[in-house]
Amino acid sequence: MSIKLIVSYCFFLAALARPAGQSAAPQPDQSQGQIGYKSAAGADEKKTLLLKDFHPVSMLHAPAHNVDRAKYYVIDVHNHVNDAMRIDDHMAPRRVVEIMDNTNVKTVVILTGMWGDKLQQVIDEMVKPYPGRFIVFSQIDFSKIDDPNYSQEMVAQLDDTVARGARGLKQLKDLGLGVRDKSGKLIAIDDPRLDPIWEECGRLGIPVSIHSTDPEAFFRPVDNTNERYEELTEHPDWSFYGPEFPTKESLLAARDRMFAKHPHTTFVALHMANWPENLDYVSHLLDTLPNVMVEFGAREAELGRQPRRAREFFIKYQDRIMFGTDNGMDEAMYRNHFRWLETGDESFDYWGYPGQGRWEIYGMELPDSVLEKIYHKNAERIFGQFRGEALARGK
Repeated sequence: MSIKLIVSYCFFLAALARPAGQSAAPQPDQSQGQIGYKSAAGADEKKTLLLKDFHPVSMLHAPAHNVDRAKYYVIDVHNHVNDAMRIDDHMAPRRVVEIMDNTNVKTVVILTGMWGDKLQQVIDEMVKPYPGRFIVFSQIDFSKIDDPNYSQEMVAQLDDTVARGARGLKQLKDLGLGVRDKSGKLIAIDDPRLDPIWEECGRLGIPVSIHSTDPEAFFRPVDNTNERYEELTEHPDWSFYGPEFPTKESLLAARDRMFAKHPHTTFVALHMANWPENLDYVSHLLDTLPNVMVEFGAREAELGRQPRRAREFFIKYQDRIMFGTDNGMDEAMYRNHFRWLETGDESFDYWGYPGQGRWEIYGMELPDSVLEKIYHKNAERIFGQFRGEALARGK
C-alpha cells in the first residue's frame, strides 16, 4: 500500500472517531484576532491624524554625542539679535552674552543694522558696551531709489555707517523680489544704480552679505508634492511661485553677474548661496568667482540630510565657508549646530524641526583643521580686510 493511501485512510478513521456534532477545526481568520498579512478593511479611511499632530518618536538605537561648547571659538556671521529692524524679539544684552559664553561663541554679527539713528542705537546697546563681542552691518535705503543722485547718496550713507562703526553691508532678499521704483518695476539685483555702492564696499574693505532668492521649494506649487508644504502654509508670503515673480534661476543669474562685475569686493552669499539643495551649483559659483564666500545660516536642515556630499563640499571649500545660524539666540541652537559639524551622529533633528521639512540630519565629523577655519579663521580673514580706518577716525 502506498504512503499516500495510508495517510488518506488515517484521516478517514479520525473522522469516524469524531463525536457527533463536532465540526472540523476552524481555519485561521484575521477577524478573530489572528495575525494577517493584508491591509485591514477601510484602513485608508482611518488615516485621519493631522500632519501637525504627528510627532513620531524614533526607535533607532544610535549613539548621541552632545557638544556643549564648540571645539574652537566661534564667530557667528549671520544673526539678527537686537537688530535695528527687530526681526527677532529683543533680548537682554547680558543674556545674549551669557549664551555666547556658555557655548564658546566669541563674536556675533548683527546683519540688519539699518543706518543713521537706528544703526547708532544698535552700536550703543550692543557693540560699544561689549568690545569684540558684536559686529554690526548697515543696509541700503531703497525708499530713495528714484532720486536722481541715488548712487551718490547711498555711497555717502555707507561712509557714514562705517564711520559710526558698521563693518559690513547687508542686503535682504527683497532686492529682485520686492523693491520697486515709482513705476512699479522691480529693481534688479544687478541694477547699475547699485554699482557704486558695491564698489565703495570694496574700497573700504567691508564685506557685502546678500540674501537672494529662497529655498527651491518656495518657487514650486504649494501642494502635496512640496516638501516644505507645512512651512509655506504657515508663511504663505514666502511662496514665490507664479508668473508675478522672477524665477529662482534668473535671480541667481543676476546676483552672480553682479558678483563678477565687482571682483575687488568680497561678497558673502548667504544661506549657502541660497541653493544648498544644489551643491554642484554652489561649487561652480565658488570655482568661478574667488571674491565670493558662503555661510550656512538656517540651512543646517538642507545640508544635514546629504552628509556625504556636504562633508566632501565642506572639506574642498574649507577656506570659503563661514559659520552662521540665523536662528535667534539659544544655547541649544548652537549645540545642535556643533553636533552636526563635530560628530558622526546619525538621524537626529535639525534645529527647528520639522519647520523646514520632515527629515532628519546626520553629523559630518569634520576634521579639526576644517572646523577651526569654519568656526572663526575665515571670518577673521574677511574682517581683517577692513580699510576704512580713516573714516572711523574722522568720526
